[in-house]
Amino acid sequence: MTTSQAVLTKVVLITGASSGIGRATALRLAREGHQVVLGARREDRLAMIAQEIEAAGGKAGVRRLDVTDREDVAAFADAAAERHGRIDVIVNNAGVMPLSRLDALLTDQWDQMIGANVRGLLHGIAAALPHFQRQGGGHFVTVASIGAHQVVPTGVVYCATKYAAWAITEGLRQELDPSIRVTTVSPGVVESDLADSINDTLAREAMRAYRADAVPPDSIADAISYAIGQPPGVDVNELVIRPARQR
Repeated sequence: MTTSQAVLTKVVLITGASSGIGRATALRLAREGHQVVLGARREDRLAMIAQEIEAAGGKAGVRRLDVTDREDVAAFADAAAERHGRIDVIVNNAGVMPLSRLDALLTDQWDQMIGANVRGLLHGIAAALPHFQRQGGGHFVTVASIGAHQVVPTGVVYCATKYAAWAITEGLRQELDPSIRVTTVSPGVVESDLADSINDTLAREAMRAYRADAVPPDSIADAISYAIGQPPGVDVNELVIRPARQR
């Protein structure tokens, strides 16, 4: 690695890193020379991803993480900062999507989405913000969804959580000093196992048709790489990435 590359190397925390967008982002950023720190509940998958990264010459740390637990997320960020001396980026990617119509009254799943998609994001912000303020810089990346911009049947609660994620992130951008950058990435249909959590029959059938056209998670990882790779004075506020055929 050259001196110029070393200067650009960042310590990047990624939640929900065990699959899909999180995994693709970890692999992409590690290839670029960044130190990635991966958090998710499936620790065995995290270990496999870290091994893949390290076999290719990259650097990765892992920690079991439940984003719905505020103290757990704080410990995740604090441990990374203590080990590496700083945190440069947190990619708040963890989320769940057990879709259903409201009249199915699957209220436990509503709570699950609110816990992971909204509280989990807030916990990530609360964990990283003191480090960024102390350092005089940092970068928040929120992985929201096209659901932050449109509502579809069976997706009411999910879309509400993703609109909340968009609003929280935009408000954060406006409140913070410009030295801390803030980006919202809103993917359309992406190839992932996120829809596997849907157990409502109607929603599962609707999602099968909806996901006929999808982009690979690498496409979203590319967007995240682009956003965090900009010069310090450039803040990429929002990116929407979807299949060309998705309308």
